[in-house]
Amino acid sequence: MQALFLNPGALRTEFALEAAGHVPDDLGGFSENWSELATVFARIEPLSATSVFGADQTRETVTHQITLRYRDGVASGMRFRRQERLFDILTVHDPDESGRYLVCKTREIGA
Repeated sequence: MQALFLNPGALRTEFALEAAGHVPDDLGGFSENWSELATVFARIEPLSATSVFGADQTRETVTHQITLRYRDGVASGMRFRRQERLFDILTVHDPDESGRYLVCKTREIGA
């Protein structure tokens, strides 16, 4: 297994790490409420962009790889926020199982 070597200066993009919570409503359902868990610095790299046309609309999908210092509790289903941009976390893994970095594959919302 090859170790991931990363210049620490590459982790310069600031993100808010957010998790969803559920707030009950008066009708027996719930609404989704996102709360910030932490501020992290990471490297973001675009991976792919696709455009699909259907139902009289175009759907854009952009995926990114976001690399950050290792921290417990980061999981798929969470998201990163950078100003007005939102990135759903699809997968999370420690690329060399050293406990130094996490690599997250994300999908940008509203791209």
